[in-house]
Amino acid sequence: MNLPDLDKVIHERARLRILACLTSQPRHICSFTQLKETLDMTAGNLSSQLSVLERSEYIVIEKKFRGKKPLTEVVLTEKGSEAFGNYIDTLDQMIAALKSGK
Repeated sequence: MNLPDLDKVIHERARLRILACLTSQPRHICSFTQLKETLDMTAGNLSSQLSVLERSEYIVIEKKFRGKKPLTEVVLTEKGSEAFGNYIDTLDQMIAALKSGK
């Protein structure tokens, strides 16, 4: 059986969840705090997973202020959106191949 390869950056559980969360947002943007709370991750783990995604250019991290409070936003890039879509398509192909026994 010849199964397609999955994107190793996305395939890690935490990074998959981060990208799924970002994809589900209307503008593909979440604050660091929103991701941390939604995904129930520690700040350190989330930070390290975001660094991997940022190096792969799947996300951009923007630091700004809302009023006088610092705000860190995580933005899904076009490259990240495309990679996530390809990942889902690859999973679909893999499932179809397994179901058909090919």
